[in-house]
Amino acid sequence: MQNPFELGHIKNYVLLYVSVVVMMVLFFIASTLFNDVEEVDKKVFDAKEDGVPHAKKKMQNIQEVNSSRVRLMKKAY
Repeated sequence: MQNPFELGHIKNYVLLYVSVVVMMVLFFIASTLFNDVEEVDKKVFDAKEDGVPHAKKKMQNIQEVNSSRVRLMKKAY
C-alpha cells in the first residue's frame, strides 16, 4: 500500500473537505436568504379555564374515566 502523505494525496483530501464545507455554507446561506418569515403572533397560554386550574381539571377527567374501571388508592406506596 502506498503512503498517501508522500504522494501528495493529502491535498486532494483537504480540497474535498473544503469543498464540502463550502457547499454546506452555500446551502445554509441560500436557505436563510430565500426563506421569508412573516411576523409570528405571540401566543398566550391561559393556565386557568373556567376558574379551575388546568391540573385539577385534568385530574378530574382522569378520575371520571378511571372511576368506572379501577379504584385508585389514596396514597402511593
